[in-house]
Amino acid sequence: MEKKFSQATLCVQGGWNPKKGEPRVLPIYQSTTFKYETSEQMAKLFDLEESGYFYTRLQNPTNDAVAAKIAALEGGIGAMLTSSGQAANFYAIFNICQAGDHFVCSSTIYGGTYNLFGVTLKKLGIECTFVNADDSEEEISKAFRPNTKALFGETISNPSIDVLDIEKFARIAHKHGVPLIVDNTFATPINCRPFEWGADIITHSTTKYMDGHATCVGGVIVDSGNFDWEAQADKFPGLTQPDESYHGLTYTKAFGKMAYITKATAQLMRDLGSIQSPQNAFLLNLGLETLHLRVPRHCQNAQKVAEYLEANDKVAWVNYCGLKSSKYYKLAQKYLPNGSCGVIAFGLKGSREDAIKFMDNLKLACIVTHVADARTCVLHPASHTHRQLTDEQLIEAGVAPDLIRLSVGIEDVNDIIADIEQALAKF
Repeated sequence: MEKKFSQATLCVQGGWNPKKGEPRVLPIYQSTTFKYETSEQMAKLFDLEESGYFYTRLQNPTNDAVAAKIAALEGGIGAMLTSSGQAANFYAIFNICQAGDHFVCSSTIYGGTYNLFGVTLKKLGIECTFVNADDSEEEISKAFRPNTKALFGETISNPSIDVLDIEKFARIAHKHGVPLIVDNTFATPINCRPFEWGADIITHSTTKYMDGHATCVGGVIVDSGNFDWEAQADKFPGLTQPDESYHGLTYTKAFGKMAYITKATAQLMRDLGSIQSPQNAFLLNLGLETLHLRVPRHCQNAQKVAEYLEANDKVAWVNYCGLKSSKYYKLAQKYLPNGSCGVIAFGLKGSREDAIKFMDNLKLACIVTHVADARTCVLHPASHTHRQLTDEQLIEAGVAPDLIRLSVGIEDVNDIIADIEQALAKF
């Protein structure tokens, strides 16, 4: 029913359809457990024979309503909320990979994800090969192996603000019989819906624009339902062979197109438990209700700030795909015609110390770890979010030592530019 509505209407009313006498606003189901009349009723839930609620680690009505809204916004068939974006990316990979498996990933991704994929998953026996997303299909294909299970990339990379050629990545993934997983955090479904370009699974750090107010950490995985797991049955035994922890149930046979997202919920969330609290899901929903209003303002402000920075003599370089000078301008026009995001990457003429001095002199913009919320904020990734990476890894991840990540908020753009101007004047 929801698919006939526009993005704006889905933001406001998607996911929660109250019946007679029910709350107009999505309520917080702040309960760990749910009551049933008979033992048999609950047994059927535990056997996945019926859908319903019995324990919030697995499902909760507040969480499910918000997940349904996000799935509708992305054009997916189902979604699962997680406790963070990191958890979403971990589950997205771990749902189809096990010890001895391998996957391929764009090197220009968020530093936390880079470390998760390159270091932590390696300890679990899952290996990742990082590739240059701008390379040719032939070059990227060289990274694939017989045990490769997925290809991963970010629509707009954090913090380098590169734009992913989603169709190219989808062709590569499908040629090798694996799904394309896209982290769509910065673009949001308001500006890009990767499923329409061939992606199979989408993740988000809902902590960013979806929440929009820096109130709660969260993540989500969205399933398109389009990838044919049975056609690659030998590659994905976790989905296509019996799960002994559910009495031999086979997810693809029992749930069809919903196999992937059902397994993520019923198996991974059951065992690992990185749930989003109902309270956080409620706050996330409040953010989603204005997503369609905030994202255009972020983009309008960022475009003006990027143009100002590009014209300033003290600025060495600017990477923002809304600028015609950007190497990603054409890709952005294809995938992000209505705007990209509010985040700009740039560098100043001068030393690393000059970049730090500039940030310290800002008054309106705050130095915080966060990005992509209503308030303008700034960060020096090499000193903060990416400081665990070596210089070589920084360069591979598209993070120059002088890169400043400016997250442009929804304040008056003239005030934002004036703040940058006064800070630049002091060095």
